[in-house]
Amino acid sequence: MTRTVWLKADSEVGDWETRRRRITAGLEAGVDWVLVDESDVEAVRELGQVNVAALASGDVHVMEAEADEAGSTADATVVGKDGEGDGTVDLPTDFSGSADLSALRRNGAAPDGGYVRIFDADYEAFAEAVAAEADHTIVIGDDWQIIPLENLIARVGEETDLITGVQTAEDARTAYETLELGVDGVLLDTDDVDEIRKTVDVRDEVGRESVDLEYATVTAIEQTGSADRVCIDTGTLMDHDEGMLVGSMARGLFFVHAETAESPYVASRPFRVNAGAVHAYVRTPDGGTKYLSELRSGDEVQVVDEAGHTREAIVGRAKIEKRPMFRVQAETDEGDRIETLLQNAETIKIHTSEGRTAVTDLGVGDEILVHYEDTATHFGEHIEESIIEK
Repeated sequence: MTRTVWLKADSEVGDWETRRRRITAGLEAGVDWVLVDESDVEAVRELGQVNVAALASGDVHVMEAEADEAGSTADATVVGKDGEGDGTVDLPTDFSGSADLSALRRNGAAPDGGYVRIFDADYEAFAEAVAAEADHTIVIGDDWQIIPLENLIARVGEETDLITGVQTAEDARTAYETLELGVDGVLLDTDDVDEIRKTVDVRDEVGRESVDLEYATVTAIEQTGSADRVCIDTGTLMDHDEGMLVGSMARGLFFVHAETAESPYVASRPFRVNAGAVHAYVRTPDGGTKYLSELRSGDEVQVVDEAGHTREAIVGRAKIEKRPMFRVQAETDEGDRIETLLQNAETIKIHTSEGRTAVTDLGVGDEILVHYEDTATHFGEHIEESIIEK
């Protein structure tokens, strides 16, 4: 599931200057969507690149026609914001499972979004009906309780993105984690720049994969000739316990530390992982792999810490130079042999059971941290196939 952060920036927020400051803070923090009145769509476009959802203030068909004539449309149109029963989305007082959702069905196409305030159980049921029609279903609880959200998460299927209103990053965390499944997105209502950033951080944290790491025993380490070695320079500073998973065999990847440590010979380069020879794999955020030789500026790679927590990083440069190499071979607990080539230099650190260790100090019998999966890969994707790698 891809989590999203929507930022509330419609007229309820305040005047345009107030809304502009909020939107700018959201753009800088990395929100996914901005929810605004349809009259503000173009102004938001001028501020930066972001998905824009427009609240329909009247007849959605007329609004879209006017937007088309002006040469501008939002990425999504959301109806129902002005309150159910106003003709936009009609909720009868005796609602019993059906409603007039014609405003959501535009030109026979799938609708974009519905906005429902939850006052009682009838409105919960109404939100379910909207969810069956809308790509995005925004639910707001004026007197919010966790139970209505649990009910909707349990009942609403994959046909819609369920988005709930929050005011803090901790509220967002709760919404993302409710029933262990959580909502698809949150609609954040705050002017606090720090809270906006924290909410985006929460989105990234709960959406990240954790990988299983284990120790493998070094069975051979030998100097080889020179090879074309790749340094992955990222646009991100890595911490002392972070690195990347690389290796000659996709089923067994070695944890290689970022160059965060100072040495008598070179300054630290905490944006860099000296990853090995051009043939080797590196793990990517989607759980697949890429050859080191394929990496280009703008690609994404996965950063991993010693506990298996992951995050993504953008490649700024892949630096290839001819360097003398070590061949490192290890045996997993499953009895499988894995190996890789790493540069023969004391600045390249791997993680052993004794802690951070230079590859030049590595010896047979040492236990080194690896990620092992007994599967093959084809074009970087896991497949069920027998492949022999030597």
